[in-house]
Amino acid sequence: MYITAEIGINHNGDIEIAKKLIDVAKESGCDAVKFQKRTIEKVYSKEALDVPRESPWGTTNREQKLGLEFDKKEYDIIDAYCKERKIEWYCSAWDVDSQLFLKQYNLKYNKVASAMLTHKELLKIIADEGKHTFISTGMSTLDEIKNAVEIFRNANCPFELLHANSSYPMKVEEANLNCIQTLKNEFNCDVGYSGHEATAYLVCVIAAVLDCSSIERHATLDRTMYGSDQAASLEPNGLKRLVTDVRRVESIRGDGVKRIWDSEKSAMKKLRIYS
Repeated sequence: MYITAEIGINHNGDIEIAKKLIDVAKESGCDAVKFQKRTIEKVYSKEALDVPRESPWGTTNREQKLGLEFDKKEYDIIDAYCKERKIEWYCSAWDVDSQLFLKQYNLKYNKVASAMLTHKELLKIIADEGKHTFISTGMSTLDEIKNAVEIFRNANCPFELLHANSSYPMKVEEANLNCIQTLKNEFNCDVGYSGHEATAYLVCVIAAVLDCSSIERHATLDRTMYGSDQAASLEPNGLKRLVTDVRRVESIRGDGVKRIWDSEKSAMKKLRIYS
């Protein structure tokens, strides 16, 4: 099972925090880390950016959004550092310019954020790259997911859906993990899980039991840090435990082939008296 630590914007605009989170992901046994890229002036309206908002970077929403955004200098460092640590990285682009920007890094994967599921122009550009793409499905109807799936299938682009709930943090009673099977049945594809719950890692472990194909989970150094996603994230010890338990689930689930184990044979000799 492919496990991604979603760093997102939990780096708070600090490349050293980003590197520490990459270290945490690697040491926890994650397969990849993920970031988010936005062209602020295109993703948000002027009115939305001018809204007053206190943050470490100023007093408007614009200053807060810009303060959280990495540019080429930081992504060059991320690219080099992930290669050094031998861990994949990829990124969800929230606009066309951001997706075009990311192409220079020749990343192995693409990601469609739930918020961008209906952005058809962006989806077509991503699908045309032909890279395996993780598609989050939070706050989406089956019809909206179907439209996105058609774009990727028409482009012959490999993908998997991620069941998700887009509230931060998510209430566990709204996890609705049986949707993993619903999406498998509806679209005949692999389905993973993207978690935003506040409670440790139980939901992800259950998703693994339900045979999801991948898990994406927000990670942070400290849930009390500034930021809208921190409370829905796992701290280092929680992330490590999640990965350990998910890997155990994979082993426990087995391959489904009925067999007599060597460890059973001595008991069979003692207890099996009828043939």
